[in-house]
Amino acid sequence: MNIGYARVSTAEQNLTLQTDALDAAGCERIFVETASGAQRDRPELLKALDYMRPGDTLVVWKLDRLARSMRQLIDTVELLQLKGIGFSSLTESIDTMTPGGMLVFHIFGALAEFERAIIRERTKAGLDAARARGRKGGRRPKLSKSDIRDARALLRDPEIGVAEVAHRIGVSPATLYRYLPGGRSGAV
Repeated sequence: MNIGYARVSTAEQNLTLQTDALDAAGCERIFVETASGAQRDRPELLKALDYMRPGDTLVVWKLDRLARSMRQLIDTVELLQLKGIGFSSLTESIDTMTPGGMLVFHIFGALAEFERAIIRERTKAGLDAARARGRKGGRRPKLSKSDIRDARALLRDPEIGVAEVAHRIGVSPATLYRYLPGGRSGAV
């Protein structure tokens, strides 16, 4: 049995193109979802997987409807294989129930692994080059030393609350507590 899965990222997007293609592909039931592809928690996909039985095929209009990243796609298809469920993508003409479809899918997976390795390599090289120039990574601190000094001075006054001090300095109370873990007692 072919089971369809259609997904859009926002409610403003239209599912008609996907559902029409899935109907034409002979899907007996179509699960529809509005969720970001990066989001791992997709209730309708989980319902589809729970509904399916060994020998069924999960059909999507396009690969990116099932997963945002190649790693997520590979993980999902491997889960389907463990359950004895096939996978088919209409746009890319991939069908993991055929040897050729599995070959194409594995080639995609190998290319994705290669791409991730190159990205890691470039990122590491960029960070090393920045460090060699004396730059360090990460966010800039929200509070300067003078901001912390001002906050401590303000917190010495029992009439001024932590929320007000944070507001005056332009940060949230949580940020102020991060810089002054003792709160008012750490102000001295």
